[in-house]
Amino acid sequence: MTANTETLIGRVTEVRENIMAAELVRMDGGDFPIVIADGNEVVVGQLGTYLMVKQRGIEVVTMVISASVGSRDARGQMTLVPLGELDQDRSFHRGVIHYPTPGAEVHVVRPEEITILFSRYHATGFELGVLPSHADYGVCLNPTALFSRHLAILGQSGSGKSWAVASMLQRTVQVMPKAQVILLDLHGEYAWQEGDQRHAAFAEENYRYIDACQLEIPYWLLTYGELVDLLIDRDDERASTQMAFLREVLLMLRRKANSDMDDAHISIDSPVYFSLAEMFQQFKRANEQVTDFGKVKGPLYGQFDEFLIKMQSRFNDVRYDFLFKPRRRKASHTLVDLLKEFVGLVEPRRQITVIDFSSVPFDVRPTVSAQIGRLAFEFNYWNPQSREFPILLVCEEAHNYIPRESGTQFEGTRRSMERIAKEGRKYGVGLAVVSQRPHELSETVLAQCGSFICLRVTNPDDQQYIRDLVPDAESNLVDILAALGRGEAMALGEAVPLPTRLQFRVPDPAPNSNDIDFYTMWREGPGSVDVEAIVHRWWRQGR
Repeated sequence: MTANTETLIGRVTEVRENIMAAELVRMDGGDFPIVIADGNEVVVGQLGTYLMVKQRGIEVVTMVISASVGSRDARGQMTLVPLGELDQDRSFHRGVIHYPTPGAEVHVVRPEEITILFSRYHATGFELGVLPSHADYGVCLNPTALFSRHLAILGQSGSGKSWAVASMLQRTVQVMPKAQVILLDLHGEYAWQEGDQRHAAFAEENYRYIDACQLEIPYWLLTYGELVDLLIDRDDERASTQMAFLREVLLMLRRKANSDMDDAHISIDSPVYFSLAEMFQQFKRANEQVTDFGKVKGPLYGQFDEFLIKMQSRFNDVRYDFLFKPRRRKASHTLVDLLKEFVGLVEPRRQITVIDFSSVPFDVRPTVSAQIGRLAFEFNYWNPQSREFPILLVCEEAHNYIPRESGTQFEGTRRSMERIAKEGRKYGVGLAVVSQRPHELSETVLAQCGSFICLRVTNPDDQQYIRDLVPDAESNLVDILAALGRGEAMALGEAVPLPTRLQFRVPDPAPNSNDIDFYTMWREGPGSVDVEAIVHRWWRQGR
């Protein structure tokens, strides 16, 4: 191939709402040409690259979303999405006021024009990656818009989500050394044990590891809604009666156990201690109540059979000891130490708190995850310095506990997270949801996200769901997602000056998210394992 030094590559043939069609004025044989723009080599027609449409003083920045060769004249055809325009002072602003007409010139974007497009946020130094078409040009985002207005990192398994999260947080603590991040690590990808040594995706001085079981989040911190999720089967025909009685008993027990708190306004959701054993007895007495020497059954006789069985089974299951049988947190005042620990205010100070959920039973992870999220929100809701002490909550595998469907088993946890999404920005609580199944994730949460970092997504349902959530002017860019490589992303929303295809910098150190090497292990691996050790780990519920 030969390289052209002229930036003019084509002309606009059609202008429609949010779409332009263009035809190349020259080809390099049967191929799209390579153009040298101020010493920078650009392959024309690559998806996600920028082109400039110019006509009579109008300069519109566009992005390529498709490229093809015409069947009749073998000329290159491209579909362009307009992103914004340069004004008379050559300053970029999003949105197009002056649309060009057919015949307008299509040019390769020069490096100096790339600088104009991205100069707005370069002062922050918050660089997450590079432009694939200009590998020496770093992409900087606006961290305030990214974190305060919530963020979604979406991509299918293997697309590089964990890499993106690790790379973003590594850069966060480097640029903003007083950051406060709580990372819900559901699978032990960001801090893990190999033999006697602990590894992590962050430098030792930047993170604190907490096992969710050892953190000991006691049952008495659960709200009424979270207790309903945990203890009551909503499909049970007696569920409404059980919920009403739970509301009454819970309020009574919280007030009874904290009668010495003269200045406290205690409600059914107050984070104060109450006796779980006494709650069980209240239900048991009501369930067995009879009068007139056993001839007349009480009004609630037999209504709580399912509730008592479920509660007893959970209470006797050792996997739930961290929740139902706290050893350290047996009084209301221990809440202070708990909050200091997971917000990162204990010595030595760390910017990132990694809470490992890999040892928590699957069916209780959603409740505990939402509880941590709610505690982060409540912490800053009651913090008079919330604007000076913002917190970011990163929710890995968020679709598991913030489901799209209402009326599920985790209705209470979904509502807790949706409250953070709707109100968190007022109190300095940012939310970053990470998911490989966007269409299973709460629409309310995603609709509140101001920025989207979308990695490779090939599932049509997920693509359509994302397309419906992003601004109309950017919805056509979703078509590019299926073509992205590992660690490549399309950044959309308020944190970027314009929609940007970027390659994340490889995190160092990397998270524990690489695919298992079946080929090598099946050829050269040990071929055997210690089954006895596996059984003992299973028995003691410790990985």
